[in-house]
Amino acid sequence: MCGIAGFIDLSRSPAENAAQLEAMLACIVHRGPDDHGAWVEDGVALGFRRLSIVDLSTAGHQPMISASGRLVMIFNGEIYNYPALRDGLAAAGLVFRGPSDTEVLPELIDPAGLAAARSRCVGVFALA
Repeated sequence: MCGIAGFIDLSRSPAENAAQLEAMLACIVHRGPDDHGAWVEDGVALGFRRLSIVDLSTAGHQPMISASGRLVMIFNGEIYNYPALRDGLAAAGLVFRGPSDTEVLPELIDPAGLAAARSRCVGVFALA
């Protein structure tokens, strides 16, 4: 199972926040040996350790940024109905980078908000 880590700290520099996030990710390397990613901006730090299961390509790399560039997200779990959700988004004109279930979430959240997107998803997951 993948691992996610993150925090908000407005008192430290971006370099200090990045170092703290990397230390956190090092503690959960066993959760995701296939890939890792980090995003640090404006006091927010999000990190991810990846265990590739659904999507084995690099298109599932996280943190994931929405197509609009407005949202940055880390996610762990599985959305069981993501193929149907993905098909609906594609029919509305969205072009996906890869086959990842993770990519569906920010594209659902961006136009409708978190509560509406979450209510459409069937699965077990955590996100930040």
